[in-house]
Amino acid sequence: MFNIVEKFLSIDGEGPSSGELATFIRFQGCNLRCSWCDTTYSWEKESTCEVLNAKEIYSYIKENKATNVTLTGGEPLIQENIDELLELLDNDDNLKIHIETNGSVDIEPFKKRYTHNNLHYIVDFKLPSSNMTNKMKLSNLNIVEPNDVYKFVLGSNEDLQIAYDVIKKYDLTSKCLVYLSPVSGTINMEEIVEFMKDKNLNKVRLQIQLHKVIWDKSARGV
Repeated sequence: MFNIVEKFLSIDGEGPSSGELATFIRFQGCNLRCSWCDTTYSWEKESTCEVLNAKEIYSYIKENKATNVTLTGGEPLIQENIDELLELLDNDDNLKIHIETNGSVDIEPFKKRYTHNNLHYIVDFKLPSSNMTNKMKLSNLNIVEPNDVYKFVLGSNEDLQIAYDVIKKYDLTSKCLVYLSPVSGTINMEEIVEFMKDKNLNKVRLQIQLHKVIWDKSARGV
């Protein structure tokens, strides 16, 4: 059984399927406490709206008829018995699954277990403004694949410089998609663009959270 904070059909606000319809499943519980987290309501069990098993979640996904699915949280990969759900999803070739994971969980065992190539990992790298950099599983930087994403959430100019250093050190743009995602109101996006130009950051994408443009920034279930 899984504690679900919210589930809904909307457009994907960021990542490779940004702007496309997607079914979202938000799990309760996270092992990190990022300073700028915009889903702190998912941390505690009191936020649980319903408790569902893997088959019920899968049925909800299929009822929505969206081919994109985003598993988010919280942290999906620390959920007890998450393999029950991932197995169902992995066996459905009509679905494209994005697993938003916070960078602290080793994704290699999941990659070895599920090989139908429809599970893709959107991995965060927590930068200094998050206060969680020391929790990062650095081995993930070496095993991501072309359909995976590394996302760098930027809360300061220091974050931007360190993101650049990590991208170059691990040659990330040759391994996976790479996104820079600024925290609203903490860093000037024009400066990010100038930095990208100065550093010749080809194959790196600057993204904004589309759902926060369409709806109120504090809106849930969108």
